[in-house]
Amino acid sequence: MRIVAVKDAVVPIASAIANAYIDFSKMTASVVAVTVESGDGRRATGYGFNSNGRYAQPGLLRERFIPRLLEARGAALEHPDGGLEPAGAWAAMMRNEKPGGHGDRSVAVGVLDMALWDAAAKLAGLPLWRLLADRFRGGPEGVELDETAWIYAAGGYYYPGKGLEELVAEMQRYLDLGYSVVKMKIGGAPGTPIKEALKLDIARIEAVLKLLGGDGSRLCVDVNGRFGLHAALAYGAALEPYRLRWYEEPLDPLDYATHATLAEHYAPPIATGENLFSMQDARNLIRHGGLRPDRDILQFDPALSYGLVEYLRTLAMLQAHGWSPRRCVPHGGHQFALNIAVGLGLGGNESYPEVFAPFGGFADSTPVQDSRIRMPDLPGIGFEAKADLWDVLRDLAA
Repeated sequence: MRIVAVKDAVVPIASAIANAYIDFSKMTASVVAVTVESGDGRRATGYGFNSNGRYAQPGLLRERFIPRLLEARGAALEHPDGGLEPAGAWAAMMRNEKPGGHGDRSVAVGVLDMALWDAAAKLAGLPLWRLLADRFRGGPEGVELDETAWIYAAGGYYYPGKGLEELVAEMQRYLDLGYSVVKMKIGGAPGTPIKEALKLDIARIEAVLKLLGGDGSRLCVDVNGRFGLHAALAYGAALEPYRLRWYEEPLDPLDYATHATLAEHYAPPIATGENLFSMQDARNLIRHGGLRPDRDILQFDPALSYGLVEYLRTLAMLQAHGWSPRRCVPHGGHQFALNIAVGLGLGGNESYPEVFAPFGGFADSTPVQDSRIRMPDLPGIGFEAKADLWDVLRDLAA
């Protein structure tokens, strides 16, 4: 088994939208194509990219991780089932890297890891979700897989000139697409005193809840880590009566003690974790963040956090601390995480119906019904079944 070739490129995913912390006007993404050859001469090309919210990583990819990956070969890349073993490639990429500092390098490694798993599933002639179930959940007879995956529509971004009417119209489009659970941004009125910002956001929330028939379990709100404790508590007190699906990333993702304080005062579910990029950081959140395994949601994104190899370590850590994989709903809205959600029995996956094209969204032939989606039966991750994304990836491998 050997890595034959690796190609990478930088593509724009720029948009005029903004959340409570950043705008996306200059956002980019790395895309890669990794060609693998098995011992019997079979070849497969896998593709990868990084999730939104982090920028492209051409320097790290070209200077460190692609050269190391190209040096990996032989037994280190071979799984006992005869297929490709991405963990061996991962170890080669992380050779001579010091522990700690889980920042942009986790994104670069995650891009390549995604492509390796795509190639591994293609060599096996299986969809990735099926390969994962076979390798990690006991095979075809070992577990009953979900027939569909739960997904929710993430949107509600701030946009110039966007008011209540436009926000409600956006959410109606998601309902028309088959979603029954939606998410919107809050906390994004820059320079506005907290009382005034909260008043504005409550009006936005109530407008969307009216569309949803008043059912708070169908609405998530997302702060993107902007609040300090005072603002998080003030918003929490105002949000609690609505019994929302979850209150997402109200605080800086690394401020574990403040998360614990918020959890003492806010009883409904809290969601966080999308900006933690290693098993060690995830473990610190579980140890010190005061989160509750009976209700809270963990949003670690495998594409941003060293890939699936590291995500498997994170899941093992969670199990050791009494957390079910069902409490994990990855950030990113991409097909890689969706395959992982189905194959490893997670609680669901994010979806971006209108933003971050062409990377957001799933296979074209899989419509959403009541916020659930079926998986295509295609070898690999299934990028080839998403036309706008495949146009980008196909050009890379040409």
